Amino acid sequence: MTERSAPSVQMPLEQVAPEERAATLGALLFVASEPVPVTVLAQHLGCTPAEARAALQALAARLDAVGLLLQWCGEDQVQVVSHPRHARPVQRFLGLERTVRLSQAALETLAIIAYRQPITRGELDLIRGVDSSGVLQTLLARGLIEPVGRLAAPGTPIQYGTTPEFLRFFGLTSLADLPPLPAELAGASEEG
Repeated sequence: MTERSAPSVQMPLEQVAPEERAATLGALLFVASEPVPVTVLAQHLGCTPAEARAALQALAARLDAVGLLLQWCGEDQVQVVSHPRHARPVQRFLGLERTVRLSQAALETLAIIAYRQPITRGELDLIRGVDSSGVLQTLLARGLIEPVGRLAAPGTPIQYGTTPEFLRFFGLTSLADLPPLPAELAGASEEG
């Protein structure tokens, strides 16, 4: 839920009691279809963002027992998701076994974008040694990448970067959570 689409709230008619905040947050996040900013959650609880964060920590401690976890998107947005250890049964239940997988070419391209963003299709093609236009279209359609600007060069090619959906798909809070590149690849990344 983006701040734009979140219900407009000044303060609730009554504050949620501190001992009920974690349970109330669980209910709010259960019905939210997207990550919710902590400030919006705090408004709905009638408390400060710091108090909402404390209640979120209490909620996180309880969720594992029911196969769920809190997933942070950046530092300010959170959502309840199924725990990764239950991914296989959840995929089967939802009939997503075949639709969730990415091809080797898509994973390769996505990794290059994640580590080198912003990056143009031409730069991707140069690194991969093949035309990346089809893979880019697939990643765009899945919402894992998006245009983030244009390079100030002849033709002003589109530059691509990862999206919040990329972070959610891989269970990351931020790009800082990506594993470090091996030394030989990190050096090549800095040269290119």
